[in-house]
Amino acid sequence: MYRCLRLGKLIRRFIEVGILIGFFVIGSRISLAAAEKSREAPIMLPVIMYHSVCEKPPADYVVAPSQLDSDLSWLSTHGFSAVSAQQLIDYTRGRGELPKRPVLITFDDGFYNNLSVALPILEKYDMCAVVSIVGRYTDDYAAADPHADTYSYLTWGDISELASSGRVEIGSHTYDMHSRSGLRQGCARLPEESVEDYTSLLRADIGLLKTELHENCGIVPSVFAYPFGALSRESLPVLRDSGILMSLTCREGMNTITREPDCLYGIFRYNRSGLLTTDEYMERITKELPE
Repeated sequence: MYRCLRLGKLIRRFIEVGILIGFFVIGSRISLAAAEKSREAPIMLPVIMYHSVCEKPPADYVVAPSQLDSDLSWLSTHGFSAVSAQQLIDYTRGRGELPKRPVLITFDDGFYNNLSVALPILEKYDMCAVVSIVGRYTDDYAAADPHADTYSYLTWGDISELASSGRVEIGSHTYDMHSRSGLRQGCARLPEESVEDYTSLLRADIGLLKTELHENCGIVPSVFAYPFGALSRESLPVLRDSGILMSLTCREGMNTITREPDCLYGIFRYNRSGLLTTDEYMERITKELPE
């Protein structure tokens, strides 16, 4: 009996030691995996900023459909893969990988031609994009005069159709702060404005568009595009509290994406002027990339 008890204790002791060793091995592997991720080289990400795509004379914020087609053809031919905002968000949180040569395609203001003209071209090249809308444009202008390629804005139904395509994520471009009226430019804080007044105003505006998007389209935006690129550091806590995980500016430059989520706040973008050829524009936005 005594030998049986000693044998039982010995077996239990071996089991306990084995469990401890197992936890140590698993923990070591997790730590090594985390260390490997922390040593990953940053990924260079160019971001394109389009606005209107229609048959009007090309301008700083207007490109012809043929120019968009040419741009996406160039990207495809040169090995670029369009990535979604969600892919970037997931990557910074340690989920998934990014392609070797990623590019983010964005459209600002919510023009109807982003659906009628741009979406078929995105489909042609198997690419995706973020379309950031201005809520008041949809409520007032789109409802009053919808579905003209050259000047209309997206209706709530159009926005739902874009989102259901699986190629377009809908971002926030404020509800009604896309203006330069008075002293304020976009959603920047005024010099004499208190932090409390500013954050209250911005929170209400962003919250209104968030509510309307959810009620009309079942969408909760995770991307925010600063109107005119005008921003204030006091806006960041408001964006975070509103569920925004990526913010887009109008400052031009290359982005470096890491496994750190904060790298997605303040993303640089290159405006796509219709006054440039595809080759001229692409040379400009890829000049910092390695060969």
